[in-house]
Amino acid sequence: MSQPEQPSAAAKSSADEPWPVRVVSQKVGAWIAKLGWVWVDGQVAQISRRPGASVVFLTLRDPSADLSLTVTAHRDVLDAGAPELAEGARVTLHAKPEFYPARGSLSLRADEIRQVGLGELLARLERLKKLLGAEGLFARERKRRLPFLPQRVGLITGRASAAERDVLMNTRRRWPSVDFRVINVPVQGPTAVPQIIDALKVLDNDDTVDVIVLARGGGSVEDLLPFSDEALCRAVFGCRTPVVSAIGHETDAPLVDYVADARASTPTDAAKRIVPDLGEETALIQQARRRLDRAVGALLDRETHRLEAWRSRPVLARPEVLVDQRAGEVTALRDRATRSLDQRLRRADDELRHTLARLRALSPRATLERGYAIVQRADGHVVRAAGEVGTGDVLRVRLADGELRAEVRE
Repeated sequence: MSQPEQPSAAAKSSADEPWPVRVVSQKVGAWIAKLGWVWVDGQVAQISRRPGASVVFLTLRDPSADLSLTVTAHRDVLDAGAPELAEGARVTLHAKPEFYPARGSLSLRADEIRQVGLGELLARLERLKKLLGAEGLFARERKRRLPFLPQRVGLITGRASAAERDVLMNTRRRWPSVDFRVINVPVQGPTAVPQIIDALKVLDNDDTVDVIVLARGGGSVEDLLPFSDEALCRAVFGCRTPVVSAIGHETDAPLVDYVADARASTPTDAAKRIVPDLGEETALIQQARRRLDRAVGALLDRETHRLEAWRSRPVLARPEVLVDQRAGEVTALRDRATRSLDQRLRRADDELRHTLARLRALSPRATLERGYAIVQRADGHVVRAAGEVGTGDVLRVRLADGELRAEVRE
């Protein structure tokens, strides 16, 4: 029986000449085969060891995304590289992608599996810490201050966990009226990171939430790995709402502690950071009121003493004294002015009399009164010598009392 004719590699599919499913499957397998052998890093979500089977099936999950691939490996490969491998462990494996046309599925075939040890995990975390620090995710100047009294607190934690109980109980003990929006998520394992990131987005988009708390109890380095995930750190960095990290104990330091706006050493400590203590605030208010009362009382006493001091001054106690004093000064000044004016008038009168006496002494009339006369010609010229007149000239003779007319005879 002859085989059906295969389309040429250069042929293109069209509506008139479509490719059969087998051809599409072959081409997909060919493209996947071009990738070759690669090293893959991931977290083991599931292990399937069937009794008597020589092949082991793993589900390898990306720690930072909701993606997984099936991995097949010979039992000897697993026993040689990671004999104690358990779900949740980080592994690095050397594998080749393979496409199975019959099922239309993609998987990895591994020939080497290495379980990532604690030392390598810590080294990776240190490299990631330096990378995030260089990008400014840990910068102190970008951290926001927590609200003094949030109206609503968003809490991301494990369901029915001790961390949830500690945060809720201690926060309400400090401020009974505080409101919470709690989202329960896995806090370890392969599904923790994407669910925590989704919860962050939900709370960050809630305008009624003023602060977000990430809370988890203590655990091993492997248990706390989700809170050092790069994607989670960047999600916390991108939040508009202030974030408080309350992961583990005092000695635990996941990377999200450095990115968050505030770090609490424990979930109990987170309660002290997100709300004030009602008793302490009440005591502070009472103390402030007492200080204010004392300050107002002291101010009133001081101003009262000042008013009494002003009232005791003569100008206010007996204001007429000042008026009398000024009246006396005015009277004295008026008397002095009067005396000065009288003195000046008397002196001026004496000077005037003396001047009149001198004028009278020098006056021609005084000379006439002593028996002298003034002789004038008809033209008014005063005759000073006999040669100035002739016979028959009529002269005017002025006396002290009256005047005469005279005619020159010789």
